[in-house]
Formats: sequence, C-alpha cells, structure tokens
Amino acid sequence: MKEAYLYEKLENDKVRCVLCSHKCLIKNGQKGLCGVRENRSGTLFSLVYGKVIASHCDPIEKKPLFHFLPGTHSYSIATVGCNFKCLFCQNADISQMPADHGRIMGQDMGPERIVDEALSTHSATISYTYTEPTIFYELAVDTARLAVSKGIKNVFVSNGYMTAQCLRDIFPDLHAANVDLKAFSDKFYKEQCGAKLGPVLSTLETMKEMGVWLEVTTLLIPGLNDSTEELNEIARFLAGLDPNIPWHISRFHPTYLLTNVRSTPPDSIKRARDLGYEAGLKYVYTGNLPGDVGEKTFCHNCHELLIDRVGFNVTQNKIEDELCPKCGKKIPGVWGY
Repeated sequence: MKEAYLYEKLENDKVRCVLCSHKCLIKNGQKGLCGVRENRSGTLFSLVYGKVIASHCDPIEKKPLFHFLPGTHSYSIATVGCNFKCLFCQNADISQMPADHGRIMGQDMGPERIVDEALSTHSATISYTYTEPTIFYELAVDTARLAVSKGIKNVFVSNGYMTAQCLRDIFPDLHAANVDLKAFSDKFYKEQCGAKLGPVLSTLETMKEMGVWLEVTTLLIPGLNDSTEELNEIARFLAGLDPNIPWHISRFHPTYLLTNVRSTPPDSIKRARDLGYEAGLKYVYTGNLPGDVGEKTFCHNCHELLIDRVGFNVTQNKIEDELCPKCGKKIPGVWGY
C-alpha cells in the first residue's frame, strides 16, 4: 500500500482524487469508483501498488501501436481495477475484480523488478495496459521514471479519462499511447461505460500538445456506435486534431455483460476504414480481422506497401530513415530508438 499521488485533502477527513476525470470525493473509509484507491483517516492510498495481476512480453503491435517502434517487444503490466464499467470489457476478470468480487490480487512486483524484467526480455518499451493505467498511476509513474533512466520508453493503453494534471505529472516520461475513443456520444459513454465523452476528447488534445505519439482505437459494436454519422464524427475529429493519427477500427465479439449483440460484420469494419480515409486520415487500420489488407501500412502519398503484417507479426518493414523508399515522403511515427 502506498500513499496516492494527485489528490487533495479536505475537511472532515474527506479527500478529492484528481487523477482521473471522475474526480471522486471520497469519505473516510471509502474507495473511489475504481475500487483501488481508499481514504484512510484523510489520507488516500493506492491498494494496488506493486500488485501486478498480469505481466507479459507482447509485440508492440498488440497494443495496438503500428507507427511506434514496429517489430519490437513491449513488457506489459496491469493491476486489477478500472475507472470505467464497460459492459463489453474483454479483460473484465481483472478490471472489474474489485467491483464484481470485492478482491484485490496480484504478484509482488515493484518498479525495479518490472524494469529488470523488461531489460531481460529485450523490450524496447513498458506498456501499462490490460486494465486502465490511470488507476495504478503511482506504480506506473515510478516505473516509467526508472525505465527512462535505463533507456526504455513508456506506453499507456488507456481509456483516456486521466486529468490534464495527471498527464503533466508524468511528462516527459510517457512516449506513446493508444487511447480508446469508444464512441462519439455521451449516451454511449454513460450507458455502456459509466463515463462521459468530453474528458476523452480533451485527453487526446492534451497528448498531442505534449508530443506523445498517439494512436486511437474504436471497437465497433453493431447498433451502438457503428452508424455512418457517428463514424464520420470520430474520423473528422481525429483528422482535425492531426490527420497523421493512426485510427484502429476493431471488430467486436460478444463478451462480459454484452452478449446479446452479434459480432461486427467484417464489411462494417472495412466501411468504417473507408470513412476514415474520406475524412482525411492518412492511416486507418482494421483490427481483429487477421490477414486483412487493413493490417498493413501503405505510404499515404504513393501507396507503396511499407510494413507488411499478419496479425501482430511484422513480416516486412521497408521504411528507411523515416521515409518511404519509393517516393521519399516522411512517414509519421517513431521508427527508431
């Protein structure tokens, strides 16, 4: 257990957490919405510091990040808990463990051991993923600081609900992020996730201003966020923010509490990809469609095949000195250490 970062002490032993945009007001003896930050006599504690529930060495493409050190490995960690309650969460067994089962579990792993594991697996990055990294921020930021001193970069795979104060606090030791932009309506965020859209859009804007390499994922759920109008809104927002942002459109499969909705038809994913390009985005990818042409990276100028992928595996990378070898255009991304 560790005293939390980013909170305010209030009268009558209350505290205000300012780590994420819920900004929970937490009375003595109670926890925030995430279930892993507890007020004990006016001091807020993280209950998951050093309690790692999942640790794996993944391809960076699994995050997914397609324009950030492709072909490298990312040592990936998570603790239990989440500040969202997504009905379709694919990792609900760990993200919702405190809420659904009243338990906090994990293997003892502090920052030093996490960084040592990353070094031993020759990982170029550490990814804070699987659940929401904001809720285990103390462990993430302490690890990130140490990782940078060892030449390792840091990645958040996030719902994007952290505050600007949180992002400023970790700056400049957060190098890349894949943020879920789950929909473009407050109705979806409220009913499906227990959150709001606005803070996520603000996070995307702040990350771009800070220079964090940013990629965005949308899980396409039939009947809930897959209308042409809504997809156009997402694509136009991203293109207006920066047309170089890669947009990953991923196929939904029934899971957790959302089992009455069918899997996303592949044609819907491909239609969304077309809409992204029509809106002005330069790189739009299809997810959960192994073998699809939408997994590959083509030059936005001459359409030369630059990075060939099958699933999460890079089979060919032609990018040289950040440039397309055919037309010489600079390809947006982070291609080397």
